[in-house]
Amino acid sequence: MKIGVLALQGAFIEHVNSLKKLGVDTILVKKKSDLKDIQGLILPRGESTAIGKLLVDLNLKDEIKMLIENGLPVFGTCAGMILLAKNITNDERKHLAMMDITVKRNAYGRQNDSFCIEENFKGISSKVEMVFIRAPYIEKVGENAEILATVNSNIVAARQKNMLVTSFHPELTSDLKVHQYFIDMIK
Repeated sequence: MKIGVLALQGAFIEHVNSLKKLGVDTILVKKKSDLKDIQGLILPRGESTAIGKLLVDLNLKDEIKMLIENGLPVFGTCAGMILLAKNITNDERKHLAMMDITVKRNAYGRQNDSFCIEENFKGISSKVEMVFIRAPYIEKVGENAEILATVNSNIVAARQKNMLVTSFHPELTSDLKVHQYFIDMIK
């Protein structure tokens, strides 16, 4: 199994390190040819506007959309969740706009408002460590998306068919359960 990690901007090495601990081969995706022969794709945290612009500038947007539409499993964390959302309440831009969710950018406030918590995650038997940094959350899911986790009544993880999103950062902890969940989606 080989999983691509989008490496245009933001924190992607942490995902690579988590996947390596789980024995999964990875490739940093920077151009179209890097998407060849991958079985899954991670869209990491970073600045969603910058990543979205680079997807267009590097002619990756349409190729990634086509792969996801054809069933490629994708996991978006924080900015990656914003890229996949069909609707963003406090931003008129749309990026990949594929998942039936409405996301609020920077919903948890500024960098100083960052926090860590352990909460339940549907499909994982023990609590998951969740790190939030200037994180978005999901205000609403459509009928095609399933809520996987909430924190203080805010939706922080969801799944729709082959798409998984979290507003928190499992790649910043030693807890590999959410990455394993994504790997299980691929198998």
